[in-house]
Amino acid sequence: MKRYLPWIGIGALAVIMVMAVVGFGQSGSNSSAAEGSNELDAAAGEPLYQQHCAACHGSDLRGTAAGPSHLSIVYEPNHHGDAAFALAVRNGVRQHHWNFGDMPPVQGLTDDHIASITAYVRDQQRIHGFEPYPPP
Repeated sequence: MKRYLPWIGIGALAVIMVMAVVGFGQSGSNSSAAEGSNELDAAAGEPLYQQHCAACHGSDLRGTAAGPSHLSIVYEPNHHGDAAFALAVRNGVRQHHWNFGDMPPVQGLTDDHIASITAYVRDQQRIHGFEPYPPP
């Protein structure tokens, strides 16, 4: 057993070194820049949301007679992740949780627009929390 011990020590040292390099790459201004980027995306997403989504999902994200609330627990990130938002915008989505009918694709939005809208929705979800499903 003793002859394997130095290799375990070298392996552990290698893991520590990799963790240190990764940690240095994420520390300081880099991590705050990433957080700032999400804030900028959310700020850019608000007018896009109002223009392309609010007619159905509400200017306050609480839904309308034409579409559901984005503050519903159904749209919580562990149930409908960011990729689900992007797919719905690009391809439309068949009715499955609600009785509003199918959602058509939304034309004229780039991937960056969709990411900004999603960041805005996630920001509002963090601020306002989630509503129960089904709605009262």
